[in-house]
Amino acid sequence: MNCLAQASQDAPATKADVERYLDAIHSHDMMKQMIDAMSAPLHQIVHDEFMKDEDKLPADFETRMNQIMDGMWKDMPFDEMMQAMVPSYEKHFTKGDMDALVVFYSSPTGQKVLREMPAIMSEAMQAMMPIMRKQIDGMPERIQKQMADMLKESEKNSAHDPQSRQRTALRQGHLPSATGRLC
Repeated sequence: MNCLAQASQDAPATKADVERYLDAIHSHDMMKQMIDAMSAPLHQIVHDEFMKDEDKLPADFETRMNQIMDGMWKDMPFDEMMQAMVPSYEKHFTKGDMDALVVFYSSPTGQKVLREMPAIMSEAMQAMMPIMRKQIDGMPERIQKQMADMLKESEKNSAHDPQSRQRTALRQGHLPSATGRLC
């Protein structure tokens, strides 16, 4: 490869390069397939939540929530999202990178990756959901504990800091009077 050709390959990717790549990976179809693949695990979460509080929720809760989620996905502005991604690709990839990706995704192996990715993502999401769910379920308690620990630490530190004592008094509604004394 001569120097001019090499320089061209090392140049930043252009919008046209990125759009050629997005076309090669059938980005619109892939996004829709990914949404479909994620839909089942999300519907399962809604179902699980419904079962926990079935006696407190309306009978059509699950149906309504699934319709809301499905509607949000259906109304997703995919074209706008794709265009919003272009600058990131331009920033991180060269023209040569984009050319190589287009060649790969145009190959039989690349086409197989594209065909199989939705099923892989669906299976992966189903496998990951219990792990993520366990982690997410414990978050509120961990956050509350962290907040309580931070408040204790802050109170301990403020006992030695006059400005901090004043801020605490202000937070508690004890505002300074015109004479500067706390009311």
